[in-house]
This record gives sequence, structure tokens and C-alpha cells, in this order.
Amino acid sequence: MTPAIPVTAQPARWQDYVQLLKPRVMSLVVFTGATGLICAGAPIHPLLGAVAILCIAIGAGASAALNMWYDADIDALMRRTRGRPVPAGRVQGAEALSMGVVLSLLSVMFMGVAVNWLAAGLLAFTIFFYAVVYTMWLKRSTAQNIVIGGLAGALPPVIGWAAATGTVPLNAWLLCAIIFMWTPPHFWALSLYTSEDYEKAGVPMMPVVAGAKSTRKQILIYSLLFTPLCLVPAFTGLGGLTYLAVAAGGGLIFLILAWRVFKSRAGDAADPRQDDGLYDVKAAAKDARNLFAFSILYLTLLFATLLAEHLLDLPAFGGF
Repeated sequence: MTPAIPVTAQPARWQDYVQLLKPRVMSLVVFTGATGLICAGAPIHPLLGAVAILCIAIGAGASAALNMWYDADIDALMRRTRGRPVPAGRVQGAEALSMGVVLSLLSVMFMGVAVNWLAAGLLAFTIFFYAVVYTMWLKRSTAQNIVIGGLAGALPPVIGWAAATGTVPLNAWLLCAIIFMWTPPHFWALSLYTSEDYEKAGVPMMPVVAGAKSTRKQILIYSLLFTPLCLVPAFTGLGGLTYLAVAAGGGLIFLILAWRVFKSRAGDAADPRQDDGLYDVKAAAKDARNLFAFSILYLTLLFATLLAEHLLDLPAFGGF
């Protein structure tokens, strides 16, 4: 592994500690967790519902802080992450570790005492899985890191559902499965045009280990499995006609973009980015970038539609 470039310690600002929590990732976690809580359809006091979502948010931030503490060495080597507070020297690793541990304990205990211990146990497992199983083990040891590690990002709707009902039925796990299957094509599309970073840092992402061509093929395979799965909530009583239309239309676009990635040369160029950003790429990587960007929109639309249908009490499409 190439040694990290030494950084000069700089005074931390409050924004740096916010950045440790990965607020953009946290917002998606909170959104999917809230969707699970609302879709459960169980009466829950608004204050307890807010507490549950707050605990999910704090737990997500705790996981992010632990991730940034442990990954500071490889973050310093990658263009996309070298400006983060710990590798940039604005926050000490010990501070990030302490923040992550304290927030982890706070979120789990608060969830257990105020809401219920099933939700608290699921939250504790999610934090552990992301910080220890994914960050400390899978990320640096296997090209399947994103596939297996995706479980951590897929659990928030289950936690939200458990917070509302104290149970985790099939529909809760269906929401989890959708995010779980979404994760590989989403992150592998990103890795096709950031693989030079991962190779430099010694992270065995799929394009580094198996090559860009194999990665493009696996993106298509996972997309073919993911898009039909998105239709299933309409047939289990979870989603309505609007959801079915969004899932089908968006799924078709997702498949078209995945097919374009498969037929493209995305990932073959040495460094297809124009700068440090995620979206300013050269022509060869545009198909991968487009799939990456649309995947975020598609997942958001799926969960937003479910959320809207349940808030408006629209009828379900079907059920078995």
C-alpha cells in the first residue's frame, strides 16, 4: 500500500464533526427508516416515532464516525475521501473513535428504553455490522464487501418497522431486500470510475479484483434480479397502484442504463474523472455515472411513493 501523504494538523470546526456523521448517507438512512415506521401501519405516539427516527439517525452517524476513524489510512490515499476530517488532520482519530462509541451507546440505549428493545437490538446489530464486519473485515478482504456489507444499509426500514410494532414481518424484510439488492449495482457503477482510488488504497473492489468487464456483467445480473424484486411490494399489500407504476417505469429505465453500462467500456480508462467530483467524468465513464446517479433517484422514488401512499391511506394494489 502506498504510504499516505503527511498532513498538517488543523483546528477542527463544528462542521468537521458534522461531516464525521456522513450527513448525506444519514439522510437516506433516516428516510428509509421513517418509511419502514410509517408503512408498518401501527399507531405510535408521534413523540416516540420521532425518538425512534432520531435514534436511527444517531446510530447511522455513530457508524460513520467509527468508519472514518478506522479507514483514515485508506481515505488519505483516495481522491474522493482525502478531504474528510480525519485524514485531512482536522479531527484526531481518537476523537472520531470516542464520538462513534458514545453515539452508538446513546442511540441503542435510548431506543431500548424509550421505544422497544427489538428495535434497539436491530440498531445495535446494524452499527456493529457496519463498523466491525464491513469496515474492519469485509472492505479490505473481499471483492464481495459491498454485497455482504450492504446488509447494514438495508436494515433501517426493518428497525423503523420494529420500532412501530415490536415485530418484523415479511414486508419489513422485503424493504430490506430491495435496498440490499440495490447496493451492488449502485456501488459497482461508482467503483467503475473510481477504481484507481481503490487500487491505490489496496481495497479489493470488484473492478480491481475481477476487472471492469466482469464488473459490468455483474452489474447487469444484479439489475436483472433487483428490478423485478421492486415490483413485489405491490403484490404483498405493501404498495399500491402508484407504487407499481413507479417501480415498473423506473425499473425499466434502470435496466436500460445497466445494459448500456454492460455494453460500454466504463472502467477501462485509467482515470475517467475530470476532477475529484463524482459526476464530472470523461465520455467513457458516463454510462456508469448515469446508472449511479439514477440508482439514487430510483430508490428514493420507490420509498417516497410507499411513504406517500401510506400517509394518504391509499388502497394497496393486491396481497397474498
